[in-house]
Amino acid sequence: MTFSLIQVLLVLFAVFAITRVILKARQRRIPTAWAALLSLIWVGLVVVSLLPQTTDLLAAQVGIGRGADLLVYISIIALFYLVFRLVVRMERIQQDITKVVRAMALKDLEKK
Repeated sequence: MTFSLIQVLLVLFAVFAITRVILKARQRRIPTAWAALLSLIWVGLVVVSLLPQTTDLLAAQVGIGRGADLLVYISIIALFYLVFRLVVRMERIQQDITKVVRAMALKDLEKK
């Protein structure tokens, strides 16, 4: 079995990413659930790069013509969801900052 350059690069990158995820999880910089999900995604990338026909099988199960199309659809949905989560988190942080600044302003006003 011969592997193309892109397959080798994808596998190497996935292995690198998995090691980074494990490292961050051990340092408690990311939650264990996120580490598990990210590791699963990277392992999936390895499987898809080494066995590309698996995406065609999955695509056929959900009624999509090609496996590549399925991956694009899943990726777009995942990116939209992550952007949504980031926007919600930014709004929450902005509200928290507003509360802190308001409280500090009221304390400064009381001092004067």
